[in-house]
Amino acid sequence: MLDESAVPQTPPAPRWQPLSAIDRRVIGVLAEKAKTTPDGYPMSLNAICTGCNQKSNRDPLMQLEPETVEEALERLREMGAVGMVEGYGRVTKYRHYLYEWMGVEKTVGAELAVMTELLLRGDQTEGELRGRASRMDNIADLNALRTLLKSLAAKNLVVSLTPEGRGHVVTHNLYKPREMENLRAKYAGASAAQFREEPEGESAPVRSSASASQAAPRTVSTFPADAGGAVELRREIEELRGQIKQLRSDLETLSTDHARLAEELRSLKDALGA
Repeated sequence: MLDESAVPQTPPAPRWQPLSAIDRRVIGVLAEKAKTTPDGYPMSLNAICTGCNQKSNRDPLMQLEPETVEEALERLREMGAVGMVEGYGRVTKYRHYLYEWMGVEKTVGAELAVMTELLLRGDQTEGELRGRASRMDNIADLNALRTLLKSLAAKNLVVSLTPEGRGHVVTHNLYKPREMENLRAKYAGASAAQFREEPEGESAPVRSSASASQAAPRTVSTFPADAGGAVELRREIEELRGQIKQLRSDLETLSTDHARLAEELRSLKDALGA
């Protein structure tokens, strides 16, 4: 009789598929928080919503409502990328199944860290990606990152947007077809050297949550009048517009809260006869 335990088990085929921007943000938050704040994982709907809307380590900035996040979670559950967790009272909590869904190695945790950063911030240079992903899993240097990228590219999870070399720009492959088409057009004709890159000899520090929240999403010192400079300038403008929109939203919220508190104070004074 055949001993089934002696037969090598073939791992299940990955089930990943292109995702919308909101779905990518939601699944990215779950993967990020599982690594950076494990005490708060699995996550409630409200916690996921807060993570989606935070201003650090996100590009673009979003302002999602709980209902929108809940709809995204339901879609991701149907795809097998997310599951609900019982045993937390009346609060429903969620966890990700990205190791199985994407087919990345659990024993090589940095593979998921790299994918998580790409899902949360999109296209970026190798130097930027290494520094940001290192806050979740140690990536010693650019050579270590390139080994991870090679493995992920073999799984069709990562694609190059510029030629390899200094300033090499990469992104994930979970975009919808039209998004990927637009992204490739954005970088068409640009060389890797036209994009900012961290020196290979330097090891970017792992950012604490405090320092990460203070850091600007991206900075450049010059904007050359060539294709790469134009792309970089457009990216900077888009990020600034997103930040301005978020600030306006925050100011409107503060103004509304102030007016509500003032009205409550007047009502309280009237009730007390003050």
